Amino acid sequence: MPASTPNPGYVPRAAIRRRRPTPPARARTDLAHLATRLTARDLWLIEMLHEHKVLTTHHIHALAFTSSRTTNRRLRELYHLNVVDSFRPLRTHGSAPEHYTLGKAGAELLAARAGVDLPATGWRKDHTARIAFSPTLEHTLGVNTLLTQLATTEGFLQLWLSERSATRLWGDWIHPDAYAHHTNNTGATGPGWLLPFFLEYDTGSYNLARVEAKLPGYAALAATTGTRTPLLIHTSTTRRETALRQRLADTTDRLELPLATTNTGLFTPTAPAWLPLTTTTAPTDRLTLPQLATHWPDLSPAGTPETTLPAPGRHTTLPWRPTPPRPPTDTP
Repeated sequence: MPASTPNPGYVPRAAIRRRRPTPPARARTDLAHLATRLTARDLWLIEMLHEHKVLTTHHIHALAFTSSRTTNRRLRELYHLNVVDSFRPLRTHGSAPEHYTLGKAGAELLAARAGVDLPATGWRKDHTARIAFSPTLEHTLGVNTLLTQLATTEGFLQLWLSERSATRLWGDWIHPDAYAHHTNNTGATGPGWLLPFFLEYDTGSYNLARVEAKLPGYAALAATTGTRTPLLIHTSTTRRETALRQRLADTTDRLELPLATTNTGLFTPTAPAWLPLTTTTAPTDRLTLPQLATHWPDLSPAGTPETTLPAPGRHTTLPWRPTPPRPPTDTP
C-alpha cells in the first residue's frame, strides 16, 4: 500500500494517549459538592499550601496527623479531588517524599472563600511545575522543615509567615525568609515566654558582604515601628557560621540588633543551638529558644508603620496558627 494511503485500522500510539480520558475526579470538581467533603483540617491545609508553596508528606504528617497511613490516605483523596497537586523530585541517592502543592480546586475554593477571582490567589496552570523546577526549591524546603520542627516540638508556633507575606508587610525594609512567634503559652494563666523572630536561612550562596548589607534594614524597621524583634540566622556549616559571626559582629553591635546564629550540624529544636552575637552581653554557651526569649530584654513582635500585628485569634487573612483543627483521634 502506498505510504500516502494510511491503513484505515491504524491508530497512532500518540493519538491513543491523547484520547485516554482523564480520571473523572481530576478532570472536574464542583466546588459546592467539594465543600461538603472537606474537613476543617483540609481547609487549613489549603491555606498552608497557599502560604508556604510546598510541603512534603513528612511536613504534613508532623503538623496535622498522628498516623502516616492516615496522612497518605487523606492526601491521596485530596489529590483525586484536585484540591492538592504533587510531585516527587529525582534524587541521585534514595527517594524523595511526595511534595504537595495547591491544586486548582483548592485554589478555586480559596478564592471563593476570599471573594476574589482565581488569578488573585497567584495560582496558574503551571503552578506545580514552577515550584518543582524552581532553583530556590531546596531553600524553601529548608525553611519549611525548620519551622515545622519548631511547630511540633517544645513550645509551639503561634504564628508562621512565609517570605511572601513578610515581604508584603515589611518589604520596604527587609526580605526575611520567614517570620514567626515561638511560645509555650497556650492561653492558660501563669508564666510563659514568647520569642518573635525573623529568620534568615543562609545556604552559603550569598557572599558575607551581602548578608551584612541586610542588617541596617532590620535596624531601620525597629526604629520606624518602635519594636524590638530578634533576627535568627541558620547557616549551612560550622565554618560558614564562624565566618558570618566575624563579619557581622561590629555591625550588630553598632546597630544594637538582637541577633543569634546556628548551623545545620548543631540545630535541633530543643537543643541549645543558638549563639547570640553581641560583644557586651553574649553568653559563652549556646541557648535554646526559650532561653533566647529571656536573654534579650524588652523584645516585642514586629510591627508595621501603622500598628503592630493583630493579636492571634483575631480575624485576618493570614494563617496565624500552623496547628490545624484536629479531631480527637485519627483512625488509621
